[in-house]
Amino acid sequence: MRFIHYNICYATGPKAHNFVRSSGKNLQKITTFLRELEPDLVGLIEVDHGSYRSGWENQAELLAEALGHYHSHSIKYAERSFWRHVPVLNKQGNAFLTRDRISNETFHYFERGMKRLVIELELDHVVVYLVHLALGSRARHQQLEELYNLVKETQKPCLVAGDFNALWGEREINLFLAATGLQNANSKSLPTYPSKNPHRHLDFVLYSKGIDILDFQVPQVPFSDHLPLLVDFDVRIEQDLRKTTRLQH
Repeated sequence: MRFIHYNICYATGPKAHNFVRSSGKNLQKITTFLRELEPDLVGLIEVDHGSYRSGWENQAELLAEALGHYHSHSIKYAERSFWRHVPVLNKQGNAFLTRDRISNETFHYFERGMKRLVIELELDHVVVYLVHLALGSRARHQQLEELYNLVKETQKPCLVAGDFNALWGEREINLFLAATGLQNANSKSLPTYPSKNPHRHLDFVLYSKGIDILDFQVPQVPFSDHLPLLVDFDVRIEQDLRKTTRLQH
């Protein structure tokens, strides 16, 4: 299975301060990039759900249609948040695109932070969480604690992906990894930000037992201020595990 995680910065290009510009041409570049890689699952951070930047169209729906995928998306602020009433901001969210039909989706919201959305996507044999953590360190650490509570209740193998805003890289999430038993697919700590001269590891794909990582890449593409992550993986289902046990005996 091929998974791509990408903070696309509302498709406004590689300069973060240009996030108010129109996104049409750059979204087409992102579409072409994703289509060529033929992903089974895409996790998108900073998606425009229909402001003037995207010509009043939902970027998640446009990308899903172009890839022939299903989609799941939501605004990243809490349901009763002040930010849902602010123009442009009230169209900012995150999204999943998936080749397979979605078994179940749940939108969770952290208790603290401006950005609070957690999308939980359940597919046949795997659960994937998508997050965009807070910039403030205290709120971010509390969000990690809440994320731990979600992960520990998950019955299937799982991935946790997102822009963690981890300004100190892996050091910020070591306790989270130890507590959950998750591992970092980016074993070489390749930086993801900023895309033109990456030196910070802000974006992560973490995986649980039952998942085997086959390949990990950070494609060097200039369509956002972040670089995307590409992960090829297999999920070991219970039937496979039982078969392996029988063969060993």
